[in-house]
Amino acid sequence: MKRILVTGGAGFVGSHLCERLLKEGNEVICLDNYFTGSKQNIEHLMDDHYFELVRHDIINPYMIEVDEIYNLACPASPVHYQYNPIKTIKTSVMGAINMLGLAKRVGAKILQASTSEVYGDPTVHPQPESYWGNVNPIGLRSCYDEGKRCAETLFMDYHTQNEVAIKIIRIFNTYGPRMHPQDGRVVSNFIMQALKGDDITIFGEGHQTRSFQYVDDLVEGTVRMMQSRDGFVGPVNIGNPIEFTMLELAEIVIELTNSKSKIIHLPLPQDDPMQRQPVIDLAKKELNGWEPTVHLREGLGKTISYFDGLIKSNKA
Repeated sequence: MKRILVTGGAGFVGSHLCERLLKEGNEVICLDNYFTGSKQNIEHLMDDHYFELVRHDIINPYMIEVDEIYNLACPASPVHYQYNPIKTIKTSVMGAINMLGLAKRVGAKILQASTSEVYGDPTVHPQPESYWGNVNPIGLRSCYDEGKRCAETLFMDYHTQNEVAIKIIRIFNTYGPRMHPQDGRVVSNFIMQALKGDDITIFGEGHQTRSFQYVDDLVEGTVRMMQSRDGFVGPVNIGNPIEFTMLELAEIVIELTNSKSKIIHLPLPQDDPMQRQPVIDLAKKELNGWEPTVHLREGLGKTISYFDGLIKSNKA
């Protein structure tokens, strides 16, 4: 049995990861400040004697003895990370320093949940890990984009200078149950609008693309990365290489919800990437053949059922 710390463990992805790690027989400490996370996401785990919930913000140091650390803590949607951009970059940078310091002190292996946003609005398509990105360092999104880029730098420096055992993943667009219904991300926006019969809002012409992976595929790739060979630290793309335009996604959501919603178009936000698609050859090679297995329609069906339940219980 391992003792594992998950920062941001009450969030959308973190809660699924905590669930998976408990099922594998580990002791899990879930750390969260509830800015975007929620006790509702992990309440079904509270009766497990090997699960511990701690309210804490990782911009402050935290002391504990653990074997592994999954560092997921950071608001990940534009609505939330732009709400307090200074706090967002503090979470990425100071949080990484604190968690890396902890890993160094106790000899823990630590995984950083980085993001495809480090590629910015890419001039290389699709994006391999070797691409350095095209990021605006002073834009509305830079608190998140540059915060995550700096966190990757910190992880590599702690590894090379202090021999901390690190792993870095770059997460591409992920969706599934327990997404925040008002997080402003395209999947949750479209589903909520369709279920309520509101107009579905697409920014620009809707020809921009994203590659959507279901949360179970992300968790599988994340766990495999933590378990990967010692010499492999990443970064590695964890995402679905199948592209969809925003118009295609909207049409699928309308079909699956049997909605009468109409599609309307709004101006594009600043620095919104036009393309986002991962190259996953490295993940296939290093993570025992990992690749996404959940088709978009299947994953959307499960996500729609979750949001429909929230609406009917008036929790959305």
